Amino acid sequence: MVTATGEVLTASEREHADLFWGLRGGGGNFGIATSFEFQLHPVGEVVSGIIAHPFDSARDVLRFYREFTASLPDELTVFCGLLHAPDGSGTPIAAITLCHCGSPADAEAAVRPVKEFGSPIVDEIAPRSYEVTNTLLDDGFPKGALNYWKSSFLNELSDEAIDTLIARFSTCPSPMSALLLEHFHGSATRVGQTDTAFPHRQIGYNLLIVSEWQDAADSDANITWARETYDAMRPQMAGGRYVNYLGEEEGEDSVAAAYGPNYQRLRALKDTYDPQNLFHMNQNIPPSAR
Repeated sequence: MVTATGEVLTASEREHADLFWGLRGGGGNFGIATSFEFQLHPVGEVVSGIIAHPFDSARDVLRFYREFTASLPDELTVFCGLLHAPDGSGTPIAAITLCHCGSPADAEAAVRPVKEFGSPIVDEIAPRSYEVTNTLLDDGFPKGALNYWKSSFLNELSDEAIDTLIARFSTCPSPMSALLLEHFHGSATRVGQTDTAFPHRQIGYNLLIVSEWQDAADSDANITWARETYDAMRPQMAGGRYVNYLGEEEGEDSVAAAYGPNYQRLRALKDTYDPQNLFHMNQNIPPSAR
């Protein structure tokens, strides 16, 4: 990587280990990465897709999701959300989306409870390639759409959180918007909290408020909905924030929350590699002597 002084460094567990630690979560605060090596894992055909239920069943779906995600194999990732039908009708739905990257037999057994739950109106869970899986939600984010997102980790997916999510989604002004729950578990949660700059290693949920619309005249209403939904969910929120979801208007407190116990170490690293804060067009970690 190229530092603020133009020096070209290699960061690894053996060279500039402190910088290597900070880059794994600290983003572009310390320099410009011009190349990197990464470890690949073989993934063949997966079982993935979306299964949707009527919005009237949203409370049952979210409670099922809470119970189902209490114990998952590493190979299975499951998200859940309140969103609108992708057919353009604007019909609100409660949906579960998942991906299992293990053997076909293991996948069939693992996703069976999801397929057997309730009376879904859409079931598109099926074998497909990993590449196609990563495009399944693309149509929901068309080019040129206006977006305003808010996000935070939750303490738990309590009944109170579920009721608040349903109530807030019922007031959503745009048929393109959604409330999404991302579940984290598996090997990512078996890394120590201070082993990398990224500190969020606990099993749990991240809430993503996706406000999306087409007409600029509707901006105020949609931004207000996202902010009010975020405020309504504050009692359910954990202290941590996911740095990739921080908005441009959020300040240093939000960045500090995104790095938790690692924040002061990151500031010390900034003092070493970028004391003048050249790399500041980001979710900025300021040097301590700014």
